[in-house]
Amino acid sequence: MTRRSAALLIAGLLLLSLNLRPAAVSVGPVLAEVRAGLGMSAASAGLLTSLPVLAFACFGALAPLAARVVGVHRVTLLALLAVVGGLLGRVLVGGAPAFLALSMLALAGMAVANVLLPSLVKLHFPDRVGPVTALYTAALAVGLTAALTLTVPMAEGFGGWRAGLGAWAALALLAALPWVPLVAHDRAPDRAPHDVRFAEVASTRLGWAMAAFFGLQSLQAYAIFGWFATLWRDAGHGAGAAGALVGLVAATSIPLSLWLPAATARRRDPRAVLAAVMGCYPAGYVLLLLAPYSLAVPAAVLIGIGTVTFPLVLTLIGLRSRTAAGTAALSGFTQSAGYLLAAPGPFAVGAVHEATGGWTWPLLLLLALVVPLVAVGLRAARPGFVEDELGMRSGASGAVSR
Repeated sequence: MTRRSAALLIAGLLLLSLNLRPAAVSVGPVLAEVRAGLGMSAASAGLLTSLPVLAFACFGALAPLAARVVGVHRVTLLALLAVVGGLLGRVLVGGAPAFLALSMLALAGMAVANVLLPSLVKLHFPDRVGPVTALYTAALAVGLTAALTLTVPMAEGFGGWRAGLGAWAALALLAALPWVPLVAHDRAPDRAPHDVRFAEVASTRLGWAMAAFFGLQSLQAYAIFGWFATLWRDAGHGAGAAGALVGLVAATSIPLSLWLPAATARRRDPRAVLAAVMGCYPAGYVLLLLAPYSLAVPAAVLIGIGTVTFPLVLTLIGLRSRTAAGTAALSGFTQSAGYLLAAPGPFAVGAVHEATGGWTWPLLLLLALVVPLVAVGLRAARPGFVEDELGMRSGASGAVSR
């Protein structure tokens, strides 16, 4: 790979990463205004907060096959164009059903690109999985923080929630530009003598451990980014301050996302790192139960450290597979099955809040779900490779020689 090609790929990966969360989280800070503007019911609002995980579950599984058939760069470009179309289209419609449908289009593109990212890193930078994953997960955290903190100011400065949400379509269009020249030299993940398939990953213990780990951390993250702005507004903070607090959750993860994935990649057994990160979730939730207004800042910092579980899971996907094809299959299964597990979470948090009229029981629900998160996370972090697990099974029957 030439230096110019490497620079173009890094630019493409970073810009792509910046756009993998605004479609999902930019609605949260202005959810009350969106509901009022579209006449959206509480059930529709709950569905809206669950759409990201539903999109990942439904469309993420298609990404590895599409990459093999169409080419990974072409699929990435098409995914970004879907994000542009969905983000722009949803702010032009006047009803909740069309808004939800176009949100799903944007989120489908985001889901496909999200699954392909670990495979792109393994394909082009196989010896630098940790450092490159650190770069793109930090960029993802920057995009997440920007969407949470800037949507309200843009809405207030440019005439309402439609302008605040629509601005993210321009960033997605910018992110598509580096992938235009890359499609001329497209590649598919390298095929191995025993190419790992999506369904084969589903037969492994590692695959299910990774899916459960990914799903439970996604449930936590999307409940936080979908509802905590409302939680802090209900506690007495204004819309801008509540958005800034959720932005602080995301911003806390930026420096840690630059450091921890590479540190994790250097460790043969990263379970201690994962346990320390995940342990910050319950500490933050307890502070919110005690004083959601006065302890909002330390709670946001602790919860932000907990969300660093996400880049650590992405790092593990690259570390628990030997080939780019294996990474693509493990990434596809981990994310699609994981998001299917996570999908009821944000909706359930909203439903419990609606039923109880407060945030104590939703926070207790999230607190209880930290227990299985830690259990499956420590299982997934144990050293091993998905290809080896499949090879041991197949080798026992003489079907595969390695």
